[in-house]
Amino acid sequence: MTARKTEITRADIMPMTEFARVRAERRRALVAVKKNRRVSVGPFATFYFENYDTMWHQIHEMLHIEKGGEEQIADELRAYNPLIPKGNELVATIMFEIDNAVQRQRILSRLGGVEHTMSLQFAGHTVPGRPEGDVERTNEAGKTSSVHFMHFAVTPEQAAAFRTPGTQVIVAIGHPDYGHMAVMPEAVRAELAGDLD
Repeated sequence: MTARKTEITRADIMPMTEFARVRAERRRALVAVKKNRRVSVGPFATFYFENYDTMWHQIHEMLHIEKGGEEQIADELRAYNPLIPKGNELVATIMFEIDNAVQRQRILSRLGGVEHTMSLQFAGHTVPGRPEGDVERTNEAGKTSSVHFMHFAVTPEQAAAFRTPGTQVIVAIGHPDYGHMAVMPEAVRAELAGDLD
């Protein structure tokens, strides 16, 4: 696995014919990486903590599926590079995974602004999430998106506390209609500690 790279460049993009040959193998390897980068919070939300490897794979998947060629590459780099942690932050894709369409519509329509209620809590610190500024995730009617991209910026002191083995980390959503917390498994904390300087 690539260690501590914080940006994917054009030079990192594999030819699609080559990616097609190694795609299944790469996907299997990524499953192992992602296993210790996810935390479920409440019945529907899952935090997927991103890094260079997860975003590299996502870009290649988009290029493989959409077949947009050279022109698409710049767009994908622009979209996904901001989601690679830069050493002073953790970055997560949060997905509200609700299979039933009627239930999904009902729940998401009550969760406007949920992106402003997410935090990490550990060692006496609360690190609020900052939504990625790409698009507004809550519409005027108060319905939120099922996918959110969040940055959790930490100070050097907070990073040191997070990296300390055994530190209990709480992943929280404090929305009035979705108030849930989960203890981050130690294996996940240890994996994410590698994202921080």
